[in-house]
Amino acid sequence: MSASSAEGQRRLVEHVLNSVDPRLAPTLREAVARPGPTPRPAAGQTVVLCGHRSAGKSTLLPRVGGLLARRGLDLDTHLEQTHGRPLRKWVAEAPTEFRAAERRALLELPSGTLVAVGGGFLSHHPDALEGMFTLLIPVTFETYRERLLHDRTRPRLRPGLSLEEELSSVFQEREALHARVPTVALVDFLRGCLHLEESP
Repeated sequence: MSASSAEGQRRLVEHVLNSVDPRLAPTLREAVARPGPTPRPAAGQTVVLCGHRSAGKSTLLPRVGGLLARRGLDLDTHLEQTHGRPLRKWVAEAPTEFRAAERRALLELPSGTLVAVGGGFLSHHPDALEGMFTLLIPVTFETYRERLLHDRTRPRLRPGLSLEEELSSVFQEREALHARVPTVALVDFLRGCLHLEESP
């Protein structure tokens, strides 16, 4: 890799770090600079950005796209456009139908696609991610809670609970489910992007 290309990669990595949960950014920045795993997706391998609601997947999608030289697709937006149904209403009225549609939509994408999936995908469809480069976008509960308390455009998942109770229970349950799925840590991926300049 040329010096200019390496510098470009470093700028793109910094752009990603500036866009993650600000509570995590300093720790991630330090971790990227330390030795550790450097995973990279294989040529033609689908890359999936996953994680909790409001983790910043849609924001990070074009930034990760810059690092991989791939155009990104937001699966939730794709589903709304394809089916002509607002996501908030769809999830509230027919959650089982929606989950089936999001799973099918991912599996129908061409190999090599860079895609950001919804907050429930990793916990509902872990087996659908087999063979894909599944990049987990981290978020603290504090940031997750703040963002979702202020964002009333997202569907309620457990309307029988108070919003505070819903946020806490969903976050804790999905954290446990996420831990069971093979994923790539964002910090390791970013370190891999920086180590491209050392590749033969």
